[in-house]
Amino acid sequence: MFSKLARRVLGARLATSQLSGEKYSVFWGLPLLASDAISSVAYAVDEILWALVPAIGLLSYFWIPEIAGVIVFLLLVLTVSYRQIVDAYPGGGGAYIVAKDNLKTTYGLIVGASLSVDYILTVAVSVSAGTAAITSAFPSLFTHRVGIAITIIVLLIIGNLRGVKESSRWFGFPTYAFLAAIIVLIVSGIMKGGNVDKSDIPSFPVSDVAFGTQAVTIFLLLKAFSSGCAAVTGVEAIADAVPNFKDPAPKNAKIAYVLLAFAVFITFGGVAYLSTIYHPVPSAQQTVISQIASAVFGKGIIFYSIQATTALLLAMAANTAFAGFPTLLSIIAQDGYAPRQLAIRGHRLNFSNGIAVLGLMAIFLIIVFQGDTHLLIPLYAVGVFTSFTLAQFGMLARWLRMKPKGWRHKALINGIGAVITLITVIIIGIEKFTSGAWIVLLLIPLIVMVMTRIKEHYNSVAKQLDIPNDRLSILSLEAKYDHHLVVPIASLNGLVVLAMRYARSLTPNVVAFHVETYAGEADKLRKKWQLLDTDIPLVIKQSPYREIVGPLVEYIDSEEHASKPGDMITVLLPQFIVSKGWEMALHNNTSIFIANALFDKRHVVVSVLPFYLEDLPIGRNKRENTPQ
Repeated sequence: MFSKLARRVLGARLATSQLSGEKYSVFWGLPLLASDAISSVAYAVDEILWALVPAIGLLSYFWIPEIAGVIVFLLLVLTVSYRQIVDAYPGGGGAYIVAKDNLKTTYGLIVGASLSVDYILTVAVSVSAGTAAITSAFPSLFTHRVGIAITIIVLLIIGNLRGVKESSRWFGFPTYAFLAAIIVLIVSGIMKGGNVDKSDIPSFPVSDVAFGTQAVTIFLLLKAFSSGCAAVTGVEAIADAVPNFKDPAPKNAKIAYVLLAFAVFITFGGVAYLSTIYHPVPSAQQTVISQIASAVFGKGIIFYSIQATTALLLAMAANTAFAGFPTLLSIIAQDGYAPRQLAIRGHRLNFSNGIAVLGLMAIFLIIVFQGDTHLLIPLYAVGVFTSFTLAQFGMLARWLRMKPKGWRHKALINGIGAVITLITVIIIGIEKFTSGAWIVLLLIPLIVMVMTRIKEHYNSVAKQLDIPNDRLSILSLEAKYDHHLVVPIASLNGLVVLAMRYARSLTPNVVAFHVETYAGEADKLRKKWQLLDTDIPLVIKQSPYREIVGPLVEYIDSEEHASKPGDMITVLLPQFIVSKGWEMALHNNTSIFIANALFDKRHVVVSVLPFYLEDLPIGRNKRENTPQ
């Protein structure tokens, strides 16, 4: 039933040969991979105002264009440098591959850990912001924001499990609808702003923020800049997932970067400019875009359309992480620094394990921080700017080492990017440290340590299992040990007889083993066993505490068992299978517990012998088949 439901919800399985058909064009790839950066428009200006308004009040709106201008310049530098990364590493992996290839493996792991944290936060922040847009339009839903956010994440998981191509169609329309809505807002807001009647601007609630009158300091401006840098998060996603584009993939990815920069420049710059006209107040109940849209259009259909597209995009913007995170982890897993299950494609040719991990971790953050975007933002930018910085230094090292044609201007671009992003990550780390950035700064080294331990484990396993080619010719596959077989039984029945026949076909050293949990319980079994024409011994052990597994393990380890050190022992577990799956819950299924208890025993093989009841040739109604 579960399999049928999964196929209905997620779609039919796709063959590996269909992988090329699951890639997307620029038109569909842009919204899928750039929706995070584009959607940051919805909360980046809010974060700038949260840093400025409580400190300097109305003077904040004078400084917004300058701060937004620096952020846009940073975006342009990153866009150009990441286009160069696409050219240099068309196989994807982005900053992780750059740092690992050109600096040290440790730096690559730092990037991988940083981006992993950032992608998880992308989902949590985007969905929280989308939920905030919903509750801004419908304040009565504010108390249900955590449930709304979790529901959105579950829908995102399902959508992405349906496959790369299909998810790009699901999440493409909201991005273009948002861009259209914001452009309409910007144009209308600018046209109305020139002759705006101040009485037309509604009075917004300011209960959660006070207008300050402090002096403008460089530290205050840096704090606002670090908050607004959320606008450039998500830039790395395209470079991480270059192979997901249709051929020529690098060319299409570079076109997507140009379109991304243009879209963010128009929308972020436009909303920042509108905030200087309409003076929105940062509020947990009503977003900046909501306030500006209310001032421009009133609480009419256009206002609710803008809120709807904003909420939809913010929710869908998390899909950038669902596209980038599983791909990045698959590359890290292929290098042996993450569990190999993360490199396996699911039945829709996506990295379904990575999708599930991302969704569950984001839900955890939503619950912990109660879906509050303002509380999540301080954790957000540290990881991504760490990866930006190491990617820039990695590319700079590459150009200085290889010196290809035109390397000087490429090195200049990455050098500028390295300096700017390094300064930015230091600013963010200092300004946001007490607000929660310390969590990320502590978490990244821990993740790197875990990655290193995973690699050490895989290396250790490979070393122990490896056989050099020059030794293969001298190895013999002939058995060099005796084989003993133990069959745990509860009673003597048709299933046990078949299991004994099978056991005898493997080795003459067979023992039937029974645990007597109550005195006299095994008397019936002893009598029936004597009637059975066999020389297979029946061993019965008493268990005063009614344990089954313990006595079996003790018997295998004891000298009473005929095996010698180095011999192989197989524990054969007869297991009947009923026709309906739910009926299995009506039986003890002791074989499962026995198997789990014996997995860590050396030289012990656990084998399950399944039989369907209707296939058993022995029983009351089939006396003619009774063994002689």
